[in-house]
Amino acid sequence: MDLRTLRYFAVTAEELNITHAAERLSISQPPLSNQIKALEEELGVTLFIRGKRRLKLTEAGSLLYRRAVQLLELAERTKEEISSLEGLSGTVSIALVEGRAPFLLARWISGFHAEFPQVKYRLWNGSGDDVLDRLRHGLADLAVVAAPFDSENLESINVGREPWVALFSKDNPLAQEPGDFIDLRKLVGKPLIVPSRASRISAIRSWFAELDAEPDILCEMSNYLDAEALAEQDVGVCIFPQTTYNQSDLVVSKVITNTQRQVEYALVWNKHQHNSELTVEFVNYVQDCLDEEKSKRQKYIVPAHEYLPPEDTKLL
Repeated sequence: MDLRTLRYFAVTAEELNITHAAERLSISQPPLSNQIKALEEELGVTLFIRGKRRLKLTEAGSLLYRRAVQLLELAERTKEEISSLEGLSGTVSIALVEGRAPFLLARWISGFHAEFPQVKYRLWNGSGDDVLDRLRHGLADLAVVAAPFDSENLESINVGREPWVALFSKDNPLAQEPGDFIDLRKLVGKPLIVPSRASRISAIRSWFAELDAEPDILCEMSNYLDAEALAEQDVGVCIFPQTTYNQSDLVVSKVITNTQRQVEYALVWNKHQHNSELTVEFVNYVQDCLDEEKSKRQKYIVPAHEYLPPEDTKLL
């Protein structure tokens, strides 16, 4: 089972049609069919259920496809890392969560690119758990995540923070109340849309427990923009970290007070794997940026319309 065969299989699994897969691979159909049959014989399993027009992956085929994608990506990254040994070039792969993370990362990449124009970037966005899983499997060099995370196996530097907010439809009565803050007690009994990460749900339940109440969680979501869309339609009240997104005019955001918390973002990497010169240089650059901001007494650059919680605000 070599990389070429895995690539042939992966493309076929994506197209689910031998003719289309062969066209995409720029080979004729018979050799591709023979490669797939030989792979099935080597593994002793059936990878595809053959239909008249389309193929369908078996359970074994689905598992092999997931692994093939990871192996092909690792092979490509390995080639890039070897190439980077000739100088500071190559590709740095960074997985990141939503919220403030993309805006922090954009500043770092802008400055780093000015110093090292030969460096390329591969960014991947997902939920906190998915981002950390990608880092753990070696599919990312670095990650920008919100605490908490596995500090036993990950090195980190803190890079930013933001408060938790409630998002409402502009027609919601709570949105029409004056001010940019809302007491958590006013959310008791309201249908809530919350992040799907288990630690987040546990934290939100603990906030309400301080008020001797139980949150009415209607929906759990990993995607901020999807949650905002539900808030816009007044399906419920979203409890999410504040972000630097330009929110819809149909949505109102208010910082949650009374058991106020803040989210802390960190740049993390695996303690137990070798980091390339490029990865180390990027981390050092980020640390230099943070040190410079701190020396100017401007720890985190925050747009004027956003609220930055006090330093002693509890995490999560």
